[in-house]
Amino acid sequence: MNGSGNRQKSVLFAARSATALHRLLDVAPVFAGDNRIGRRRFTLVPGSDFGVDALAAIEAADARTVPWAEALRQPYDLIVAASPKGDLDLLTGPLALLPHGAGFNKSLAWEGSADSASGLDPAWLLRDGRPLADLHGLAHPGQVARLAAGCPAAAARASVVGDPVLDRMLASLPRRDAYRASLGTGDRRLIALTSTWGPESLLERRPDLPTELAEHLDCDAYQLALIVHPNEHSRTGSYDLRQALSPALASGLLLPRPYEEWASVLVAADGVITDHGSTALYAAALGIPMAAGCDGGSELIPGTPMAELLSRVTVLDTAADLEPALAAHSPQAVRALAAPAFAEQGRALDRLRTELYALLAIAPPTAAISARPLPPPAPAPSTPTAFAVQTEIHGAEIRIERRPAPAELPAHHLAVELERATAPLSQSAALLFRRRTRPDRTAPHSVTWTAAGWTAHTLADHPGRRTAAVELSGSRWLLRRAQTPLLTVRVEGSSDEGTVVRTDPAAVLSGVHAWLTDNPYPDNPQPGAPVTLHCEVAGRTYRAHLAPAADDEAAHEL
Repeated sequence: MNGSGNRQKSVLFAARSATALHRLLDVAPVFAGDNRIGRRRFTLVPGSDFGVDALAAIEAADARTVPWAEALRQPYDLIVAASPKGDLDLLTGPLALLPHGAGFNKSLAWEGSADSASGLDPAWLLRDGRPLADLHGLAHPGQVARLAAGCPAAAARASVVGDPVLDRMLASLPRRDAYRASLGTGDRRLIALTSTWGPESLLERRPDLPTELAEHLDCDAYQLALIVHPNEHSRTGSYDLRQALSPALASGLLLPRPYEEWASVLVAADGVITDHGSTALYAAALGIPMAAGCDGGSELIPGTPMAELLSRVTVLDTAADLEPALAAHSPQAVRALAAPAFAEQGRALDRLRTELYALLAIAPPTAAISARPLPPPAPAPSTPTAFAVQTEIHGAEIRIERRPAPAELPAHHLAVELERATAPLSQSAALLFRRRTRPDRTAPHSVTWTAAGWTAHTLADHPGRRTAAVELSGSRWLLRRAQTPLLTVRVEGSSDEGTVVRTDPAAVLSGVHAWLTDNPYPDNPQPGAPVTLHCEVAGRTYRAHLAPAADDEAAHEL
């Protein structure tokens, strides 16, 4: 119980947008397990164009909401907000104000004072000359100094508490391999593009960049993700956003959700291409190499942590410049660029609990508190259905590069996943393959292809010098060509320092198809003896063993 008798305390989380709401959800655990807190309620502060997704996020968290009009009618023991905008001064109770991003890097001329950083603007932090908040929780002493220069009255109530979002990312680093496994990244380099919102964002200034990268990078060497600001999700809507990005999404681009998943994808990333949004500061704090997709334009405030970061990284002009740009900085140098934005790393919830319970006028719980690791991201929804494949053959050694089709670069052949590709691409393909399906149960009445039957049917429907292949298991495929015995192809993983690396076996099949086109099987002194090919995919070599198919393999039910 508390010092006020048996009355339990009430906490109101006041969110104006999805961005602010997500920050509040990351702060809420400071009250977890404390039965002295009787009510934890959320309300939507009116006046934002981005409020719709905030309500959806509250519902997804199974939290209780109160309408704004009702929130105004009753006092609360504590109000927590992550934006000073809106009529927060009409609420009754001590107010704790937290940032909803990192670094206070932007000045938005159409909101508040043109020369003040959004979030540090006296136009929003003062009401009738008095400080709006009882506590300003900031992430770094430098932010307190900036606040003191522009709004001394608000700075008098400031405290450095760290950044709970960064702490969740840091706590999640041991789970990086699990996140990459969930995304199906494998040995590929995961490159995250990050776009803030507004007219100077990456998506507004270089809308074709995600598609350009998806179409020009070897899809067995790279995986791409696009992290879009929650305001842009709210403004555009998920449907319209996916329609606008459909070419890149069809090429395998990941589009993580704007709460938690974006952060787990960032933890899994190997490189970042950014604009002036604060997501890049989180990436830098994790030591992730980065390049700039565009500059900060008129919104970016000179001398801020984000401005300094952009001034040090290479601007990416074309997809071919990606690797040199990312290689220009060591992880230690990148982390140093984020240091002015984050202090108290690993201690944010502990510091916040101390400050928030002081406003509640009760002692904080004595049990240790730590940041929750992020949940794993959702698996990649799909892979490309068609690939433009380049090959180089030197004896039994084949180098393979694949790009999503159609591609502008010259190709040796087109390979398609027959049951997912469009008819025009299938009619043009030289390699037609089918991946294994895993139905939950077999229907009482069914018709099922055998591996031999499906490959024969596929070649009959697509005559010419083609190859049909079907997956029997993760590493075994059955392959059919005209004037060639029915073959099985067994693909070995590539061993590397205690790990086994596997690539998409369809890439290896493209190498086998190219080799068989020039080398009718068998070409060795012993007809029917196995043949081993060495297929180089994204710099690694995978052995493919070709042998005549056994009867049970030909009869394998798909």
